[in-house]
Amino acid sequence: MMTSEFFETWFLPGIWITVQVTLYSAALALVVAFAIGTLRTSRLWIVRFLSGIYFELFRGTSALVLMFWMAFALPLLAGWQFVPMASGVLALGLTYGAYGSEVVRGALAAVPTAQREAGVALSFTKMQRLRRIELPQAWPEMVPAFNNLLIELMKGTALVSIITVADMTFAGGLVRLAKNESAPIYSLLLVLYFVFAFILTRGMRVLERHAKKKVGRAPDKSGLFSGLRAKPSTDVITGTGGVK
Repeated sequence: MMTSEFFETWFLPGIWITVQVTLYSAALALVVAFAIGTLRTSRLWIVRFLSGIYFELFRGTSALVLMFWMAFALPLLAGWQFVPMASGVLALGLTYGAYGSEVVRGALAAVPTAQREAGVALSFTKMQRLRRIELPQAWPEMVPAFNNLLIELMKGTALVSIITVADMTFAGGLVRLAKNESAPIYSLLLVLYFVFAFILTRGMRVLERHAKKKVGRAPDKSGLFSGLRAKPSTDVITGTGGVK
């Protein structure tokens, strides 16, 4: 069986690499999502066209193939190369940023027109309307979708092991070769990814409640086991209570 020495020597550094790749990729994806998503709501057709090209290009490209291209093809074309982790971070960040841009665009489009017109009546510039009116109202709608994308990005960090980034999946492969034990190694990896996903989800739920509270909306009270509990309801005609 895998000893604590193997875990500390291989898995702990791999876990730290996975955390770094997740954080760096998520930060890049967030910047790209807001930049491209906002540009896609521009009144200028050329701006919408160019940002739309980016969205379609990276949405329709495999993150793994893009990772390979940055790690192995770009050095041949440009004469210089990224370190493997940078290739992984860029590929994941640019790809998931494209998906996130659609979340931003959709949330901004859902802001009532009357709110924008109120900003115009107050002589706000486009940036002022975006910062003071549109983004504060759209942000609570973005958080649940961003939560899903963040989980997918975190799981996608396993791809960087293919370009020799020593994340925990890469470390698991090395330990499997050294100990010739597949079941315990990959079972541990499943548990670790689940724990990471659970922690991220809990954090995003807190962020979502805070965002809704900030704009005066009732926070969602749903929890991990909320679907298993009966919820009291009131009949709108008789006014009597019940359970559904």
